[in-house]
Amino acid sequence: MRYELRVTDVHGKIIFYQPYAFQNEYILPQSLTAHGINTGLVYAVRPLDLDGQPIGTWSKPASLSEVASLLTVHAPVPRSKYHVGNGTDILYPVYSYTAYPDAASYEVEVTDRNPERGADWRASRYRVAHYTSELTDIYDTVPRTGSYYWRVRALDAQGQPMTTWSQAQHIELVAESFTVGVFGDSISHGGGRLSYGPTDWAYSYEAYLEQPVVNLSESGDTSELMVERFARDVKPFHHLKTLLILGGTNSLRADTTADDVIADLKNIQEQARACGINPVLLTLPPINPAQIRKAFDQPTAPDWQEKLAKVNAFIRTQPHIDTAAPFAGYSEMPADLAVDGLHGDVRAKQMMAAAINQALR
Repeated sequence: MRYELRVTDVHGKIIFYQPYAFQNEYILPQSLTAHGINTGLVYAVRPLDLDGQPIGTWSKPASLSEVASLLTVHAPVPRSKYHVGNGTDILYPVYSYTAYPDAASYEVEVTDRNPERGADWRASRYRVAHYTSELTDIYDTVPRTGSYYWRVRALDAQGQPMTTWSQAQHIELVAESFTVGVFGDSISHGGGRLSYGPTDWAYSYEAYLEQPVVNLSESGDTSELMVERFARDVKPFHHLKTLLILGGTNSLRADTTADDVIADLKNIQEQARACGINPVLLTLPPINPAQIRKAFDQPTAPDWQEKLAKVNAFIRTQPHIDTAAPFAGYSEMPADLAVDGLHGDVRAKQMMAAAINQALR
């Protein structure tokens, strides 16, 4: 879920402590440079669970000088890396970056060409969108294809820039490059353990697939929303031959009926076939209402199991891949496979990918 991070000096005195380190990169405050990173400073980390309790011991103290470096650009450091292997091409990009000391929020700017060079505070004249958030990842609400760039800067409590822009990151998504697509909600968009988003590829089942796919999923989707956005988000990918469809979980854990979800899946099948695309439905893995409540403070429909079973029974009468089969022995998704009760962790995503790989061979 997160880590405790501490830095100690040569006398063992703690000179920096952070109980909320969420990624494996962290920008230390500039005040630590007064000690000098080559003067015997050491660091250690310890993992914490969803309740903030230790789930492991402190790591062996290691020299800070062996892993730390001074920032060349005083700004949050972009973490999202696209086009680095199978499953790393996403229609709805997520912009992830390291936290910056004392920042109150962050601004991400998206441009349609490489923004002007130079460390200044101005918005680019090539800006096509910008977003702000107190979190260290921003989910784009616009489907983006072609070539574009993004960069990030930190804002103070008044919403004013307190850093320059980061180095711009290039993304390019060529619709004609893919014959297989994945269409779904956040389970397919990627991420897990609350702290990791879709560009933390270990938490994306698409990253474990044996063939290239384009990820057309959008976090938060219901089956109804998937029906509505099919024409906008799937049809432009004219070279698609197969569409893997995993949707309905968010609907079923709310008040949508199983019959309504089945009707939506049939609609998506029809739209796909009209485009010459072979729709392959994926069965829905179980969820864990108690963990969902703990992680998101959201209720779950009391009859979710019956509804999910009915939808999966329908899916198994259609061209499908049984991604729920690896979890058949569980009435609910175990917390050690999905700590937030909804999004599978690494092992769960690997189990789903194995089922898909076997079916597509």
